[in-house]
Amino acid sequence: MRRGFGSVRSKAALGATLVVALALVAAGIAVLAVLRGNLTDQADLQAEADARGVASQIATGEPFKKLESEDHHPMQVVDDDKRVRAVSDHLEAVSGTGSKSVKAHPSPTTSGDDGHSGDGDGDDDDSDDDDGGGGGGWGNGPGRAKVSDDVDMSGGTATVHGRTGDYRFAAVEARTPAGEKVTVYVGAPLAAEQDTVSTVRGAMLIGLPLLLVVVAGVTWLVTRRSLRPVEGIRREMAAITASEDLGRRVPEPQARDEVARLARTTNETLAALQASVERQRRFVADASHELRSPIASLRTQLEVGAAHPELLDVEGAVEDTVRLQNLAADLLLLARLDAGERPADTRVDLAGLASGEVARRSASVRGRVAVRAGELAPGEVLGSRGQLGRVLGNLVDNACRHAESEAVLSVRAEGRWLVLAVADDGAGVPAPERERIFERFVRLDDARSRDDGGAGLGLAIARDVAARHGGTLTVGASPRGGACFELRLERAGPPR
Repeated sequence: MRRGFGSVRSKAALGATLVVALALVAAGIAVLAVLRGNLTDQADLQAEADARGVASQIATGEPFKKLESEDHHPMQVVDDDKRVRAVSDHLEAVSGTGSKSVKAHPSPTTSGDDGHSGDGDGDDDDSDDDDGGGGGGWGNGPGRAKVSDDVDMSGGTATVHGRTGDYRFAAVEARTPAGEKVTVYVGAPLAAEQDTVSTVRGAMLIGLPLLLVVVAGVTWLVTRRSLRPVEGIRREMAAITASEDLGRRVPEPQARDEVARLARTTNETLAALQASVERQRRFVADASHELRSPIASLRTQLEVGAAHPELLDVEGAVEDTVRLQNLAADLLLLARLDAGERPADTRVDLAGLASGEVARRSASVRGRVAVRAGELAPGEVLGSRGQLGRVLGNLVDNACRHAESEAVLSVRAEGRWLVLAVADDGAGVPAPERERIFERFVRLDDARSRDDGGAGLGLAIARDVAARHGGTLTVGASPRGGACFELRLERAGPPR
């Protein structure tokens, strides 16, 4: 396994770190926003409470020069003409309020600092200033002294005792007992909010990298431990490739996870590959063995004929040549089947195929076995007529080789299947050997001659062709006492 940045462990650690980093950054931004909002709301409430307290003092007739907020926050009182009527002590500069001035100006309509109008009762402005008992956002109160229920919040700065800071200002309107309307501005400092947010932000900036390092390290270790069996599988596969020993197997972890399933699947693949290679080797060895006999016989006859023409066995030479030709054709067909060649989609009449085979073999085989037709149900299948004819021919050859007197061909319908049966009256096939006879180069009667028994490829070819056509080929007992081979194929649908 590669140890560099391109390894699975590095990619997993990097991916997990990036995901966690994005999640933490988003969560941190949200936390800071919520924290800042909550602290700002607290400052707003504090400023509003102080502003209403000052407004209540004005409504009760407190002189402007004696006004002060309860918490000694920056305070400014501004009338409708933007004149500053009162400011808190030690306020040196302000912004975000009704006026930037921090110097109080006396009222032109007052005779002193008591905040009362010069005419005492001020009844001449009743029609304009009376709100009819608290309308327009003004609270109820005796006479004209009122405090508005509305409050406006704004941000600004203030300099107190030479120190400038950010404030949240609450603006509340009030009326003096003389009917004069002013706006009270009181600010609550944001220093605590800013300090808290800065502290939390600093903690996040310190903790986030540490947490990401922990996440990356844990992910690296967990991934390393999880992929350790994969590295073992890779090493073993590399060793198998180098040694070409398909009998070796990769280690299977005890855990029942994806890696364990991968190991089991790899071993199954190796087992199938080993079986395939061994089967191929046996096939090559058996084919070489089968080819050696007719070639040696043919060579001997030709050498004898060359030395003594009168002793040349022409018929034997021709028979050996035919055997070689048939064996080569069988081997070529098996190679094509092993390569995955798919049959054609021709419509084949099984009953007609069986009738043609019976007609071709109307004469007895070697003078002792007769081939006849039984019940032939009509029906068609899709496939290669040549390959299906080859299967039928191999089955009939096998039946004639082992039958006592006759071989019977029949076709019957079973639902959506057509079954082509070839039965004989011979000795039959023992039950333990009914699957083995379909292996390549297998002969149950090892004592018989090759001339009588063939190469042992006919039934193997027949089963492979049946499988390529989506069907099956099985053997059982015949009602006549011998063997009954059944080729089962799916019936073709109606033609378009």
